[in-house]
Amino acid sequence: MNIKSPTFNNGKSIPSQYTCDGEDINPELVFSDVPTGAKSLALIVDDPDSPTGIWTHWLLWNIPPSIKEIAEGKVPRGAVQGETTFGASRYGGPCPGKGNHRYFFKLYALDTMLNIPAGTVKDKFIEIMKGHIIAEAEMYGWYERKKQDN
Repeated sequence: MNIKSPTFNNGKSIPSQYTCDGEDINPELVFSDVPTGAKSLALIVDDPDSPTGIWTHWLLWNIPPSIKEIAEGKVPRGAVQGETTFGASRYGGPCPGKGNHRYFFKLYALDTMLNIPAGTVKDKFIEIMKGHIIAEAEMYGWYERKKQDN
């Protein structure tokens, strides 16, 4: 299984329009080689470089396995969003306080649909997802904010 974005290459800089310095919308993501046994897909976008611990930027589950892409600024029909570290159930783009941070886009193929409500937090989401993952893929980009004038 693979995940990529036509807007930035794996390991490269995320364009500012997908961050708090721009439009703060999700980039386009493209999926391929999803296992035939998948009943749903799930996505976690997080920043392991946050000084306060791993910062969750997007949680999305019950994505139909037939979906081949998530369009820029969109949520696939039927998908459910969880609560991010920002305290919202939506995409929250990169917004590091200082320094260069990595942002991982992790795609999971699951053998089931997840029966959990919108707004579920990451720890609970991961606990329920365990034992149902049949394939994984990831990519990452990095982002560093331009210096702000005070």
